[in-house]
Amino acid sequence: MVDGRRANELRKIKCKPSVLSQADGSAYIEQGNTKCLAAVYGPRETRQKAQLIHNKANINVEISLAPFSMPQERKKRSKSDRRLLEIASAVKQTFEPIIMTSLFARSQIDIYLQILQFDGGTIQICINAATLALIDAGIPMQEYVCACSAGCHENHTLLDLNNAEEMADTPELTVALLPMSGKLTLLQMDSRLHVDKLEPVMNLAALGCKEIYQTLDETVREYVKDLFQKSSPY
Repeated sequence: MVDGRRANELRKIKCKPSVLSQADGSAYIEQGNTKCLAAVYGPRETRQKAQLIHNKANINVEISLAPFSMPQERKKRSKSDRRLLEIASAVKQTFEPIIMTSLFARSQIDIYLQILQFDGGTIQICINAATLALIDAGIPMQEYVCACSAGCHENHTLLDLNNAEEMADTPELTVALLPMSGKLTLLQMDSRLHVDKLEPVMNLAALGCKEIYQTLDETVREYVKDLFQKSSPY
């Protein structure tokens, strides 16, 4: 790995829920040098009638890049914008079957994600940040959704690729799953991967998801514990 990690080692993760007082739920996550802020609003009234769904909530996902997140990409803005729309669509499709939308018919849940610093792994950090923010908002889901990438370079599997590794023509896939049930909710490949390598790379990404789940769950439990202690009169 170009950053000194072992091939099967995650980048360092830092996360904090409830960082925005104006949002119904929010979270901040760092995975290596990639940083993401998530805000959730809703369930609330649908703003556009065309988006109204009579038997469940509509999930709206919007992703933006902070102006300072990747200054070297300013000349490629239109390409970046298309990529963000693709990622937003992937995040929406990931959460639609997991959020219990039938409990909130004719309403809307907005998930806003901002990349504050970019160093690879955009889809996975957006999904992980959204999971924390949705939990913070108290929106019911089947369980956590955790995402991680993995790739293959010179016959070696690599976990949690950073930008340099992504740009080195490393075949890569991103997996999102429900870590307790093992159910797969997203499998996205950004380049061709030989069929012989698909299973070991998928398995490595799934292990990464389960490690990330441990970190997110520990963070939520510590946050709830702190809230309880602050609210307790004793």
